[in-house]
Amino acid sequence: MTPPKIFGIAGWKNSGKTGLAVRLATELIARGYTISTIKHAHHDFDIDKIGADSFRHREAGAHEVTIVSGTRYAIMHELRGAPEPTLNEVLARLAPCDIVLIEGYKREPVPKIEARRLESKNREPLAPTDPHIAAIAADHPVTDTDLPVFDLDDTLSVADFILDALAMARSKRT
Repeated sequence: MTPPKIFGIAGWKNSGKTGLAVRLATELIARGYTISTIKHAHHDFDIDKIGADSFRHREAGAHEVTIVSGTRYAIMHELRGAPEPTLNEVLARLAPCDIVLIEGYKREPVPKIEARRLESKNREPLAPTDPHIAAIAADHPVTDTDLPVFDLDDTLSVADFILDALAMARSKRT
């Protein structure tokens, strides 16, 4: 199996990364691609509910807890003081797909688009210091760059750009 193509969405908190990632996943799936996503969080998070059986398994000290049903499964891996896995280690655990969209991981050496919003607390541009940023998607005019600039809500054009950058057909459907 050919490894998936990888494209990232980077930006500061409240820059529009999640909205763009969700819209892109929806659009690329509609074009016939199998999409997986990875979201990097800079804070402690939990996808489990206190009191649930799986939560109780984790609290008991289980290294990994897998919840399986007829519609989905999830594996929760407790680091328990171990270092955060690298992006490559996370990618190695994913099932085969066409494209992995990565939200966050702004310092990883993968092609990415920078999301910018005026509402973002930090508006310092990432592109000038990151050679892996291939374009910018913003909710305001951006004139201080030679990179392609898209409206943050122009999902179709951003999806076309990503597929072109990954040397993939704009639609997998024939």
